[in-house]
Amino acid sequence: MSEILQSSQLSIEKSHPGRRAVRFEKPQFKPEKYVPAKYLRKTTDRLPELTEQDTVRHFTNLSRQNYSLDSHFYPLGSCTMKYNPKAYDALSALDGFANVHPFAPEESVQGTLELMYQLQEFLKEITGLAAFTLQPAAGAHGELTGILTARAYFAAKKDKNRTEVIVPDTAHGTNPATSHMAGYNVINIKSGPDGRVDLQALQNALSERTAVVMLTVPNTVGLFEKDIRQIADKVHAVGALLYMDGANFNALIGSAKPADFGVDIMHLNLHKTFAAPHGGGGPGSGPVGASAEVAPFLPKPIVEKTAKGTYTLQGKMPRSLGKMKAFYGNISVCIRAYAYMRQFDGNTLKTISQDAVLSANYMRVLLKEAFPAFFDAPCMHECVLTIQKDKMNGVHTSDVAKRLLDYGFYAPTIYFPLIVPEALMIEPTETESRDMLEAFATALQKIFEEAQHTPELVKGAPHNQPVQRIDEVGAAREPNLHW
Repeated sequence: MSEILQSSQLSIEKSHPGRRAVRFEKPQFKPEKYVPAKYLRKTTDRLPELTEQDTVRHFTNLSRQNYSLDSHFYPLGSCTMKYNPKAYDALSALDGFANVHPFAPEESVQGTLELMYQLQEFLKEITGLAAFTLQPAAGAHGELTGILTARAYFAAKKDKNRTEVIVPDTAHGTNPATSHMAGYNVINIKSGPDGRVDLQALQNALSERTAVVMLTVPNTVGLFEKDIRQIADKVHAVGALLYMDGANFNALIGSAKPADFGVDIMHLNLHKTFAAPHGGGGPGSGPVGASAEVAPFLPKPIVEKTAKGTYTLQGKMPRSLGKMKAFYGNISVCIRAYAYMRQFDGNTLKTISQDAVLSANYMRVLLKEAFPAFFDAPCMHECVLTIQKDKMNGVHTSDVAKRLLDYGFYAPTIYFPLIVPEALMIEPTETESRDMLEAFATALQKIFEEAQHTPELVKGAPHNQPVQRIDEVGAAREPNLHW
């Protein structure tokens, strides 16, 4: 193993003069004819000289050192459902979609517009909301779009007193950041002892200054807001809007429609709930839906079906907040989400969400003795566990996460949400087998036992990875970005 790691960490050092993988023909023209002399290299770049086989082996060995969804179980919470069929990748890469110019005439891209229109209709059906825009390029972009839609709504009503957005401490961290970016004062409220919104704290914060209350449902501790109807009533009673962060909608799809419990605006993460790959910063898509009263203020244009049965980007929306993106959405992500919703009917989508919830609760119960849930109650699609400090001999959550790598599992989200000390957020998803869930739980139970008897083993982990434990604080403050 060490020899493989040593060889895979080399690149230039593996070079031997005269070896080559590709033979280039001599140029047929002088570069100076097309490129100004000042831009031409004066010396030859120092590139490694390797055979094709050496090159392939080098990068293949590097890839084997990575954790990926194709090779490992990814228990990251609040991240993605992790079901990314390869067939959807092929569909999104079809020439008719991938090579369409954004300025192409509408009559030449009717297939793309029809797909996007039907996707809007699907999202309206599963949420109960009146309209959707596919413009936002990511979840946080969707949040900003939703909050700016609310601003446009209140501006049209000439209600200038709405200067505050209320955000519980169980919301995603982007919620307060988004509200602040949109020019609002952020009012944070603490959750109750059960991990849900404290109705009295909410009531105390609500006033004629409240524009929006932003809820993450289910929230970041994996719990559904059981008082959601009462919350909506209180919000609407002061003339404010209820915003739902729908990043965790995989727990609810097919089981509940946000419009039914009073949501006015929400965003969905197609790169989480609807089977588009998520990671590495993108690509993403964060469509925003709104109630009939708020819908006219969504970004324009929105895809509409004409009386002739054709499709058009409708820009005649006089009360719209304007554009949020130069072109209409990340089409490759939209295609994957569309394919996912065409593959499964409503009943199957409901089963999927129920299986995700079942998996999370199974994990919660399996680990109850070693890593109990901070809020000991049935959860939704993810469970948030904590460590028992009095039994861990100085072993922390970060140590547990690093030791998991030695057992062949990628680590779950740690130290989030912030209201849970030493948090381990685990999202098993509906796609993992019972065998895999039990294997992961067994690994965590073994780590718990190691903390009892050989804590230094856990504190020194990982032991069998290409990179051992690093100085994380130093790496963040003084990153080494050079070879």
